[in-house]
Amino acid sequence: MRRPLVLVSAALLALTGFAPAAASADLDCGISWGSRDKAAPEYTRATVEEVRAGEHDCYDRLVIELGSGAQTGYLVRYVPQFTQDFSGDPIPLRGAADLEVIVHARSYDDDYNPTWDPPNRMEAVNVAGFDTFRQVVDSVSWEGQTQIGLGVRARLPFRAFVLTGPGTGSRLVIDVAHSW
Repeated sequence: MRRPLVLVSAALLALTGFAPAAASADLDCGISWGSRDKAAPEYTRATVEEVRAGEHDCYDRLVIELGSGAQTGYLVRYVPQFTQDFSGDPIPLRGAADLEVIVHARSYDDDYNPTWDPPNRMEAVNVAGFDTFRQVVDSVSWEGQTQIGLGVRARLPFRAFVLTGPGTGSRLVIDVAHSW
């Protein structure tokens, strides 16, 4: 599928002496999110079931999947130093900026069995090679909320919102832009 683009690029270079700009340079992301705190006050009995990350053209995305229950609230904000909510101990994150994610949902069931328990809490989600994300840390879950640290390349614009589904669950989505 890339062959026609290569031929067109070669033809433009031959005719004009100029190569076309890279596709990413032509990308207009139109990001206007800002970098101030994002919050929604609701709490839920839903539990954190999974956390995953993905890359998009204009941003990196963290998705926190919640089990059955009403949509949940959150607090997402840049902090000078990420610290564990329960103890106050600093947790160093890779990157030039620390984003604290507090999900108003627990990551354990009614019998205190974990519903999300990554094998390595300091590398809770693999974000190697991402444009903006540097590290995801599973910090602590207590008193009905779960704290996650997100190390990012720089203090960049971000947004946070909740989507319904799949099924009776929901997802907290955090997008962090690749640039201003």
